[in-house]
Amino acid sequence: MAQSGGVSRKHERSLLQKCVFAALHLICVLLSIWLLLGGGWVRVGAWFGLELTLADPQRGLLLLACTLLYFARHLLTLFYLLARKVAFPEVFGLGAFIAFFEIGFLLLGSGAFRQAAVPFSVLDGVALAMVVGGSLLNSWSELQRKWWKRNPAHHGQCYTGGLFASSMHINYFGDTVLFTGWALLTHNLAALAVPAFMAVSFVVFHIPALDAYLSRRYGPQFDTYAARTHKFIPFVY
Repeated sequence: MAQSGGVSRKHERSLLQKCVFAALHLICVLLSIWLLLGGGWVRVGAWFGLELTLADPQRGLLLLACTLLYFARHLLTLFYLLARKVAFPEVFGLGAFIAFFEIGFLLLGSGAFRQAAVPFSVLDGVALAMVVGGSLLNSWSELQRKWWKRNPAHHGQCYTGGLFASSMHINYFGDTVLFTGWALLTHNLAALAVPAFMAVSFVVFHIPALDAYLSRRYGPQFDTYAARTHKFIPFVY
């Protein structure tokens, strides 16, 4: 498994696993809605004899919108884009990670741990553009590849066109941009640990393992592509 980036590369529908994954993510989304809009955070405080409030509910709404966007993208990936096998360890591991950052970002940005709201600024506009732009980079690149591979004439060939012409792993880069913007919207420096962890994970673990797998699968075709194309950040690395 480690030789293929921590996931199975075998093609399999894995419908049960995907449905469980989607259900876990939906529970996370509903919990986020409850915490922000249903008085959930106040109720959690009452359970422990604490007076908890959200000082920045307007920013919380923006972060909830990011959660809904990511959930929609996740459904697109699970039930349309993803052809490989999804195993239950991946479902529960990534499900826990999603719950950690979605609820964590929501609480940090909604003012659960500060006394006053943070006014919206140019930084928030940049961060929101990163969320939307990163989402497009990831999903559009995957759609381009999906539609190209659907052509029987391309069977067994390595896709090197579209957005993947500017970066071998433009989808990973898109997610890094997305999560950096999402973290910036919280106005809490601790949130930046999430995209930093993701970027390091991509560069150190997932990309080398995936490149080795693709080189074995496609041979010289992939190696030629890898020699001329930036690995992660377009025009940089």
